[in-house]
Amino acid sequence: MIVWTAVGSLAAWLWLLLGQGFFWRTDVRLPPGEDPPRGGWPAVCVVVPARDEAAVLGESLPSLLAQDYPGRAEVFLIDDGSTDGTGELARDLARRGGGLPLTVASPGEPPVGWTGKLWAVRHGVALARAREPEYLLLTDADIAHAPDSLRRLVAAARTGGFDVVSQMARLRVESLWERLVVPAFVYFFAQLYPFRWIGRRGGRTAAAAGGCVLLRAETAERARIPDAIRHAVIDDVALARAVKGGGGHIWLGLADRVDSVRPYPRLHDLWRMVSRSAYAQLRHNPLLLAGTVAGLALVYLAPPVALVAGLAAGGAAAALAGGAAWLVMTATYVPMLRYYRQPLWLAPLLPFTAFLYLLMTVDSAVQHYRGRGAAWKGRTYARPEALPEEG
Repeated sequence: MIVWTAVGSLAAWLWLLLGQGFFWRTDVRLPPGEDPPRGGWPAVCVVVPARDEAAVLGESLPSLLAQDYPGRAEVFLIDDGSTDGTGELARDLARRGGGLPLTVASPGEPPVGWTGKLWAVRHGVALARAREPEYLLLTDADIAHAPDSLRRLVAAARTGGFDVVSQMARLRVESLWERLVVPAFVYFFAQLYPFRWIGRRGGRTAAAAGGCVLLRAETAERARIPDAIRHAVIDDVALARAVKGGGGHIWLGLADRVDSVRPYPRLHDLWRMVSRSAYAQLRHNPLLLAGTVAGLALVYLAPPVALVAGLAAGGAAAALAGGAAWLVMTATYVPMLRYYRQPLWLAPLLPFTAFLYLLMTVDSAVQHYRGRGAAWKGRTYARPEALPEEG
């Protein structure tokens, strides 16, 4: 049994290596665009939903206000019921720093059937439409942008004919737990949604990274965004599916100059980040949960177990197959560690990190059935089937 499990794991890794869109490569970066693009620089409105973000806003918001963008652009920060002075801080930062015009508004509590973030986005998009922008930049309150970020996003979208250009912000990696968990988070995401497949016209794979989404305003209106995805906990993937389902063209890749400034110093912080949405990713389906746990065990946990068991019992076949699978796994993780500028000795520890993700996923399901699933910043969201239909 150990031998055949190890062989199955090795076969799975060979398929992942060659047949899953080369997900492990980290060279999918923002494509170059014409500067200036044909037709000139279009108007852009930046929408930033924010709830209790005073701790990070001082690093992120000034980077948006300081954008070096040749066209017309302005920022709308939507304060989603913050209790820590987020809105007041935003106004103060704009007064002291200048730059792009800033509007701070609050939509009030979200109605039943809406997540707080998407209700804030809806309010921001409605305000932005009065300015008749060609593009909307949806970005989170913990994301810092290099001065040329907006310029490069728009140039790439215009030149490539994309309806959505999204960059996966480089997450903060400083604490020990961040080093273990964060690069793997992006690695697993790319494994689920290979970036090369997302960029194919007519392909079925659709995803975006909610921290940085440049969206054509006409496309958003046609796809009824955010209304069509109002209850989505994983809103970035839902947005991408809505756009692609309507025939839109999407690009997603890794960012070079867009960074998250939110710290996750403790395992508890990272655990909450993953577990709050993991079971939603599995559509709250117990069968999908069981299959995911079994798949994680076969692909990530079986190789080191087979290697150790084979060496201990003198089983050469089990040790060889398990060791080979672990080696392929380790090799595919190296590019992501290099992207995050982390030591390569972390690569062989990927099975341990995968085990943590397995536990987080199970915990996500447990919290869901206890009525505490998809909880974030004081709100808990029901699964879509439990929500009332629109009148």
